[in-house]
Amino acid sequence: MTSCVFCRIVSKEIPAALVFEDEHTIAFMDAGQVNPGHVLVAAKGHAESLYELNDAQAGALLQTAARVARAIRATFNPPGLSVYQANGKAAWQTVLHYHMHLLPRHDNDGMMLTWPAKNPPREKLGEYAELIRKKL
Repeated sequence: MTSCVFCRIVSKEIPAALVFEDEHTIAFMDAGQVNPGHVLVAAKGHAESLYELNDAQAGALLQTAARVARAIRATFNPPGLSVYQANGKAAWQTVLHYHMHLLPRHDNDGMMLTWPAKNPPREKLGEYAELIRKKL
């Protein structure tokens, strides 16, 4: 038995309010609903973060997220939807199994996400881009 709560949901050891399931993904209601319709989309195979996903998993996860997001919109008609996904404890990942939040949004719903934009010069952005391109 694994201690990963999402692996236990995938294996049906722990009940969840299932929304969708296919070969690579599972979508279920977040127990800590921020707003009605808050769904988690997770990899069925254990991958701690985005870095560990293979291409098939990554593609399936985004396809499921888009499909479920459209169903959330059709059901709850929120004026917005945030997609949130974190990798590592420094990014506030609390369950170390890849998942993304599909979070229906409403004006003044109390959900906040802020970051301090550094706005480096375009030349520095070009340097960063070149460093990343070298690793692709």
